[in-house]
Amino acid sequence: MTVNNFEDLKIWQEARQLTKRIYVITSNSCMKHDYALVDQMRRAAVSVMANIAEGFERCNNKEFIQYLYIAKGSCGELRSHLFVAEDAGYIDGKLSAETRSFAGGLSSMINNLILYLKQSKIKGAKHKTIPPTVQTRETSLNLLNEKSKV
Repeated sequence: MTVNNFEDLKIWQEARQLTKRIYVITSNSCMKHDYALVDQMRRAAVSVMANIAEGFERCNNKEFIQYLYIAKGSCGELRSHLFVAEDAGYIDGKLSAETRSFAGGLSSMINNLILYLKQSKIKGAKHKTIPPTVQTRETSLNLLNEKSKV
């Protein structure tokens, strides 16, 4: 599968869905007055999308991987903020858990792509040929299991 634009990446599409969810959650009437937390959550979600896009546009694996690590870190930050929102009573436990699970799945997908790019013999703009299996949530566990066997 040839990926010509960052918008073609499944991980970017998932990051966009996560960002939309976070904007809906942070528009909650109880939460919207906690400006600092709302700002942090939105920035973390947008950071995931933006770093995937920026890294892709750099056109070399080394920089793309670095930006993917930043995106992965932002996923972790966002999951932590969701605990804060839940503990403060802004969102219920079920919504928090579902959103954290979605973000965790995205983090695994990002990790899969990092692993793929690290072992790929193709460097530079040719990294845009990414097997579709690398871009699925299910592959995350399979790739991690394969690495642990080595």
